[in-house]
Amino acid sequence: MCGILAVLGCSDTSLSKRTRIIELSRRLRHRGPDWSGLHCFQDCYLAHQRLAIVDPTSGDQPLYNEDKTIVVTVNGEIYNHEQLREKLKSHKFRTGSDCEVIAHLYEEYGENFVEMLDGMFSFVLLDTRNNTFIAARDPIGITPLYMGWGLDGSIWFASEMKALSDDCERFTTFLPGHLYSSKRGELRRWYNPPWYSESIPPTPYDPLVLREAFEKAVIKRLMTDVPFGVLLSGGLDSSLVAAVASRHLTETKVAKQWGSQLHTFCIGLEGSPDLKAAREVADYLGTLHHEFHFTVQEGLDALEEVIYHIETYDVTTVRASTPMFLMSRKIKSLGVKMVLSGEGSDEIFGGYLYFHKAPSKEEFHRETCRKIKALHLYDCLRANKSTSAWGLEARVPFLDKNFIDIAMDIDPEWKMVRRDLGRIEKWVLRNAFDDEQNPYLPKHILYRQKEQFSDGVGYSWIGGLRAHAEEHVSDAMLSNAHNVYPENAPLTKEAYYYRTIFERFFPKNAARSTVPGGPSVACSTAKAVEWDKAWKKNLDPSGRAVLGVHVDAY
Repeated sequence: MCGILAVLGCSDTSLSKRTRIIELSRRLRHRGPDWSGLHCFQDCYLAHQRLAIVDPTSGDQPLYNEDKTIVVTVNGEIYNHEQLREKLKSHKFRTGSDCEVIAHLYEEYGENFVEMLDGMFSFVLLDTRNNTFIAARDPIGITPLYMGWGLDGSIWFASEMKALSDDCERFTTFLPGHLYSSKRGELRRWYNPPWYSESIPPTPYDPLVLREAFEKAVIKRLMTDVPFGVLLSGGLDSSLVAAVASRHLTETKVAKQWGSQLHTFCIGLEGSPDLKAAREVADYLGTLHHEFHFTVQEGLDALEEVIYHIETYDVTTVRASTPMFLMSRKIKSLGVKMVLSGEGSDEIFGGYLYFHKAPSKEEFHRETCRKIKALHLYDCLRANKSTSAWGLEARVPFLDKNFIDIAMDIDPEWKMVRRDLGRIEKWVLRNAFDDEQNPYLPKHILYRQKEQFSDGVGYSWIGGLRAHAEEHVSDAMLSNAHNVYPENAPLTKEAYYYRTIFERFFPKNAARSTVPGGPSVACSTAKAVEWDKAWKKNLDPSGRAVLGVHVDAY
């Protein structure tokens, strides 16, 4: 994972402007501590902070075509770059970087080449032949990207808000699956899968097709030239990622360089549910397991730094980001630079416990579509920025483009929770890997109830956060919240506390507008709150707020 900053159409081309761009780019150095690059052309600046995962020795950015008339700065990974190079045999490549194909694809196919990319990415490409540029973001928004506008008419792009919040009059989140073209002067959606329309798919469930698609998604993400591992919470999703990775690791190039035993990582409070389950899965799979502990106080002490890095005040995201942030620091200290993670499964399969109350398959499917479309504001943001804070890259196989297409094309009747048929949440995924002859996981892990990460690290974590907020936010402060923060006003003392920290780092209206709001229970959307009247009295993002579903509901 890298950090990119691009400023285009800047009226100031002086040495002081170049110095300012370098200064702002340094704000992203945590994302890419391995190398810094800058390309200046007339009134355009493309800066890059590199985290070297593929081709560490020669893949420094910005990257170019043969005659350097096309310049690109990229954050992400292009998993099908070797296949794409086969289509570009007439082109001469300078590096072994997976991202170099972008410059050559643009030269060969024009702006529409983005649809050919299979990976996670955000990039800015400058065509110096006619002084035009494009910017694009991957289908789901796994990698972050922001777009801003300066008073001098310049357009800015950055991996994180902190690199443009001071110099842009206005800025916003760059939408996933979209492309901006300076020729057209507008943003357009290039990613248009069938599920995006939210129409109800009719395809029958085929467990083997689903299993094969997921295995392929994991295997392609083992593309690395540096040490890696898997974040293993002991829940279904991360356990499946670890199970598939451990099965196929010996077949990969990375095994020859770094060994064929998979490393797994877990964090939690002493005695947490995740630590116990993860240890059991690691023993079953034979991984080299690393278990990290943190205390509630250590988490509280890290809150300000966490909010600065993740750039949001969303309660669920802050709760879950903090242990992930602490774990990432430990992982990086071991020399690991890339991890696989289980984000995205709950959105695709309706894994959150509130889906138990979905009134129909139509509502179930539309809610999963809404959740996937919003991932860039929640779990993708958390996974990316919590890890990138320490120069660690997170890859998410459940958000593989082909896997999503297959999973979202299943008739949602199969995804519905049906206790009368023995189907719990994410049954279609559990059943796909329920192989009696060659088990992927122990049965009780395969069918373990959904536990949100902020709960699974230890139930006292959320209690500690609430108590801490209670000490810092008075009743009078909360009752006045709608006056102090009229936009997206915090509804609880915990939310108010996070908001005050966020506002210190990012005081502009544009910054607070990048954070979503609205009523929610257990990571639901405002629409899903309508499914059960009781939820309106217990609006908390914890999975334990789902009364009558979670075994430890409160």
